[in-house]
Amino acid sequence: MLRQNQGGIPYSIEIVTTGLQVPWALDFTPDGRIFLTERPGRVRVVAQGRLLPEPLITFSPPFISIGEGGLLGIAVDPEFSKNHFFYVYLTYEAGGQIRNRIVRLVENNQVARIDRVLLDTIPGSRIHDGGRLKIGPDRLLYATTGDAGISSSAQNRRLLSGKILRIQRNGAIPSRNPFRGSPVYSLGHRNPEGLAWDPRTRILYSSEHGDSGHDEINLIQAGGNYGWPIIEGDEQQESLVRPLIHSGNRTWAPSGMTFVTRGPWRNQLLVANLRGSQILRFSIEEGRPRSIRLLSSFFRSSGRIRDIVEGPDGSLFVLTSNRDGRGRVRPGDDHLFRLRPV
Repeated sequence: MLRQNQGGIPYSIEIVTTGLQVPWALDFTPDGRIFLTERPGRVRVVAQGRLLPEPLITFSPPFISIGEGGLLGIAVDPEFSKNHFFYVYLTYEAGGQIRNRIVRLVENNQVARIDRVLLDTIPGSRIHDGGRLKIGPDRLLYATTGDAGISSSAQNRRLLSGKILRIQRNGAIPSRNPFRGSPVYSLGHRNPEGLAWDPRTRILYSSEHGDSGHDEINLIQAGGNYGWPIIEGDEQQESLVRPLIHSGNRTWAPSGMTFVTRGPWRNQLLVANLRGSQILRFSIEEGRPRSIRLLSSFFRSSGRIRDIVEGPDGSLFVLTSNRDGRGRVRPGDDHLFRLRPV
């Protein structure tokens, strides 16, 4: 493993594994394994620091990997040690239409199978498929969806595109969702790809791709309308929520994000960037959840960064995405890195 220190950050950096094919998301099992998705349709396993040669599952048609779609988000059930459930967000084709769905899988002896489709017919496209999955502090399942290239859909509550969704882990609609009988938790999103909860307040934050810049970090409230395509950046309109911070005319292309819960960066927010090829570090003032400040960027030498997740021991795990058709492929791409607190 390569170990180095970069830019004086309080972490040593090591390569866990190389040669991944467009990895998109990762999560941890209670027994210490890492489950990660590859966009072409495989769930891979890292056990005891080694990438296992056989995937847990390889998806076949009607699954498709096209444009920004494919096998995207993954989340491990909080009761995995009992039920062996985990969840993925994937793209498929039906009747000539691209769609996305949320699927529950069950794992047994390093093999997984589909247990149940939890939410189906989410509009999909070659662009703006969203795809992040996370289990919230309320033990419910959250998913981000893009506008699938039709910006007006983000304002239509009847459509699942351009939204953040919330469902129970069996697919049922939570009774306390803001819109009765609907999985929609918030709307007016262009292409959100990151979700993270502040450990101090359990408040949800999201990262979102803007249009030619104006990438956003948002504080997500139940029923909130985040404005796309009506407003962006510093524009204002009554009843529409402005971002906490945005990139202006620059492009971050933000993706996965995580709050740090221990160590020298405790309670800070880290956001993976694709176009910016960096990880951004933000502070949020305690007691003022809307007060956000960009502190620094780091990890700039590794190309497009798709996801960053804090592991159970406080290490940060980082996925690169240089093989996604938009990056410059480097030797050994794509990588899973581990940043250990020094």
